[in-house]
Amino acid sequence: MASTLIKGATIITMDAQGDLAQGDILVTGDTIARIAPAIQADDAQVVDGTGHIIIPGLINAHMHTWQTALRGMASNWTLLEYFQKMHAGLATVFAPEDLHIATLVGALNQINCGTTTLADWCHNNPTPAHNDAAIAGLLESGIRAAFFHGTPKPDPKPGQTPFWEAPHPRAEVERLLKRHQGHALLGIHAAVLGPHYSTLEVALHDFAMARDLGLIASMHQGGGPARTPDGWEKLEAAGLLGSHINIVHGHALSDAQLKRFCDLGMSFSAAAESEMSQGHGHPITGRLRALGRALSLGVDLECAVSGDMLTKARIALGVQRTLDNFDYRQAHGSIPPTSTVTTREALSWVTVEGARMLGQLDRIGTLAAGKQADLVLIRASDLNMQPVHDAVNSVVMQTSLANIDSVMVAGQWKKRHGQLVGVDLAPQLAALKASGQKIASAMSL
Repeated sequence: MASTLIKGATIITMDAQGDLAQGDILVTGDTIARIAPAIQADDAQVVDGTGHIIIPGLINAHMHTWQTALRGMASNWTLLEYFQKMHAGLATVFAPEDLHIATLVGALNQINCGTTTLADWCHNNPTPAHNDAAIAGLLESGIRAAFFHGTPKPDPKPGQTPFWEAPHPRAEVERLLKRHQGHALLGIHAAVLGPHYSTLEVALHDFAMARDLGLIASMHQGGGPARTPDGWEKLEAAGLLGSHINIVHGHALSDAQLKRFCDLGMSFSAAAESEMSQGHGHPITGRLRALGRALSLGVDLECAVSGDMLTKARIALGVQRTLDNFDYRQAHGSIPPTSTVTTREALSWVTVEGARMLGQLDRIGTLAAGKQADLVLIRASDLNMQPVHDAVNSVVMQTSLANIDSVMVAGQWKKRHGQLVGVDLAPQLAALKASGQKIASAMSL
């Protein structure tokens, strides 16, 4: 079994072992075999990590990757404009090949930015062919992926059942589970409407489906009035809530609901930049911290914001510090003596907490012996990084895409020396551009 020995790097493990100012990582097959100040492995391929910081692979906990061909199109839209122009408009003209190229290129960009695990929330999939095309894009990219099977949200035509009254298509989810069972880098889960966006009957069906099939059920919560205001109470009474339930955004939840859901072990994913840009409100980071919990982070919409997860961590950190600092000044009339949220905590949102949300913290999210070899090498010797006084601070506050030197997924290099490995981008980008132009022109945008 092939081994790789990375030597002499600064290692941020995000694990109980702690960080190493200078150390080695031995990778055997798809697994981290050992992390130590110095490792001898005569049969391993040696990689010089001098001048680099190694971090766990980043985890994007929520992204609609099918929108990659529409990058920048929604950057000035509010959430209401997004619903109308995207779901009721642009989404309706996507063919399977559009989902394929968008998902492939979107996933490749995630790797390029240091993301090794992508929760792909696909809710523009009206046919099995659309699902297969999107999943094919994920598999071709080489990223570790969780495919969240969703449902389209067009405006209903006369005589057509509205999407909020349509139960999640269990048979299609079962087909995907059977087809991709046991795949090392792909999991299948459910992106359901939830009580905020569906009738109670639909929510009960969808949550029971997720429980029966052993899936994570993820749903948006927020953005206008709920279709089933007492839905959460009814779902809990039916015994359908637990650690497999993931809420995205969550702004519409009351403090009492949030506490109850934390007690039930449910997880929360935010998309700080898109939430604030489109009018959801500020992320629920502080409300969760007050309850002793933490959120995971996602890009959400590359049609509106960038796909860089470290940027998302930085924005979420800055927003929560702003809110905390404001509250302190209101209460005490002075600047607070210290920051409430640390850079290490922000880094955990895009590593540890993403893994926890996916139920895979035993495999990914930190660097430790026995875990999957998902890691990122950052060039700390670059102009914008020097000097490095605190490695975590430098990663969260200074690092850009330009510093992402190498990315490994399951022991395989997917990016090396600043370039994606084994990828011919020119035809992919040409296909992506053609797809975006076709979709936009069809809707006269």
